[in-house]
Amino acid sequence: QVKLVESGGGSVQAGGSLRLSCVASGWTASPKCMGWFRQVPGKEREKVASIESGDQTTYTGSVKGRFTISKDNAKNTLYLQMNSLKPEDTAMYYCAAKSCWLEAFNYWGQGTQVTVSS
Repeated sequence: QVKLVESGGGSVQAGGSLRLSCVASGWTASPKCMGWFRQVPGKEREKVASIESGDQTTYTGSVKGRFTISKDNAKNTLYLQMNSLKPEDTAMYYCAAKSCWLEAFNYWGQGTQVTVSS
């Protein structure tokens, strides 16, 4: 059974940095693609960044130049380095995984809270 466990969230002042980690276990299927999503209460979940087929990375516009997604295959770990954080980055951040040939992510972690104060 696929399990995703996030860590690294916390509270930081605007302009600060955090690094999120997501350890994946139990994956035995085809090559997996992974991503980070975030959600604020009352709003839809938003894709922040992903690593797709061929290790192509994608970012939502509001985080480009500030966030960097990366992975360590040997450690089965996905990272999200977040720099120059803004109060509007405050959200619950979720790690997600899918078989790369699928469009939608179908495995989710439990989430880690990121709070940015002004």
